[in-house]
Amino acid sequence: MLQTSSSTRIEPAELARAQQVAANISRSFEAKMVGQSRLRESLLVGLLAGGHILLESVPGLAKTTAAQTVAEAISAEFRRIQCTPDLLPSDIVGTQIYDAAKGTFVTQLGPVHANIVLLDEINRSSAKTQSAMLEAMQERQTSIGGREYRLPSPFLVLATQNPIEQEGTYLLPEAQMDRFMLKDVLDYPSPAEEAEIIRRIDAGVFTDEQKPAAAASLDAVVRVQDVVKRIYIDPAVINYIVGLVYVTRNAQQYIDPRLAGFIEFGASPRASIAFSQAARAVALLQGRDHVIPEDVKSLAHRVLRHRLMLNFEAVAEQVPVETVIDAVVAAVQTP
Repeated sequence: MLQTSSSTRIEPAELARAQQVAANISRSFEAKMVGQSRLRESLLVGLLAGGHILLESVPGLAKTTAAQTVAEAISAEFRRIQCTPDLLPSDIVGTQIYDAAKGTFVTQLGPVHANIVLLDEINRSSAKTQSAMLEAMQERQTSIGGREYRLPSPFLVLATQNPIEQEGTYLLPEAQMDRFMLKDVLDYPSPAEEAEIIRRIDAGVFTDEQKPAAAASLDAVVRVQDVVKRIYIDPAVINYIVGLVYVTRNAQQYIDPRLAGFIEFGASPRASIAFSQAARAVALLQGRDHVIPEDVKSLAHRVLRHRLMLNFEAVAEQVPVETVIDAVVAAVQTP
């Protein structure tokens, strides 16, 4: 055990119970989903670290199914919001409705008041609606009629973007994207995985009759979240995290000048916070009570790809942001 403070020490039995809960959720996910191992890890990291996830992929890669599967695994309330240009903030957070029989206004909470919320094609909603949703994500509450309503715990938002269809969309501003802990980019399944998907559909895996029993309770997830917060991060690893983020802001001094020239803006301190919180969850998933540098490295693309702003020249030369991130990681000495 690496903890030195008795108030934050994680006992072996406590760590084992937390890891078992995470493993049960993971197995429940794998029983229904084919492949998508990185998406599974991202969802678990977001759930256990209390962060939100931005997903980018073409349609049909089971993003909704993945979110529903996690919700079923923990008996969570799940809501899917299809974002459209005419969607209003009140459609998400809720509103007051006049009850003519009683002569009073009644508060009707919106679909954001759920444990797991899927914002499908968030870039199709207007900037005002995006801001309302992201405020709920940050503050963990909504304000309706002058009253504040707390969001449930655990609370996970999974927002999706379609990269191939931009007509009629409103791109998320950089400051709003920064509020997502992770951004994952999904790819097509392999031929073998696609064949397995068809077999599982034929076997009725995705029907209500085949719905498995919950793998964990909401209370168990909250307890695991508490354990994750107490996972130990050595000062050397914290300095490593800060160093990675610092290099994104001062790239000319550390990486290839050509790649450095593609960076318009580096990552904010939220990147460092996301690294530390998400790395704790990764450590728990690996059965450790402490974070190692490899945990941080495994998250580099997901933490930085939506926070590292590249200029028009990078877009014109089709330089992936992941290439720049890899250069940043290579420039910082691993402790």
